[in-house]
Amino acid sequence: MKNIAIYPGTFDPITFGHIDVIKKALKFVDNVIVGISNGNQKEFLFPIDERIKIVSKALFEDLKFSKKKIRVISFNSLTTDLCKKYKSNLILRGLRAVSDFEYEFQLAGMNRKLNDKVETIFVMSDVENQIISSRFVKEIAQHYGNLKKFTTKSTIKSLKEKYV
Repeated sequence: MKNIAIYPGTFDPITFGHIDVIKKALKFVDNVIVGISNGNQKEFLFPIDERIKIVSKALFEDLKFSKKKIRVISFNSLTTDLCKKYKSNLILRGLRAVSDFEYEFQLAGMNRKLNDKVETIFVMSDVENQIISSRFVKEIAQHYGNLKKFTTKSTIKSLKEKYV
């Protein structure tokens, strides 16, 4: 049986921090499903269909990841329901700083209450990527700053088109 991890997030946009978490996860799981949330609690820079294209381009065209190992989907449900749908018992979450931990700890606990067969695995990105957030990347793009250290070429292109 394959070991499948669900990596939920908004990925608005995807960053090298997100990508680092995916790379590391592929060392201990067979497949990663990148679940792009279209939850309505947040305003997004990119609509869901664009985020799917941006993430797919970043992973499969810019970085040449295997489509056999990674799948990009959208969802608008509980993450634990997504786990059931894809027969996964692992939720993958990235940690950047101590400030992330409290929220992530609570979220993991809630997911565990919803489905006690699901485990949350926390993965830290490399030190140089720990400070990167989608929010900061959008702010840098909005002010026409250099994004090369934060995300992929195709994602930078999408951001520049948004802020022209």
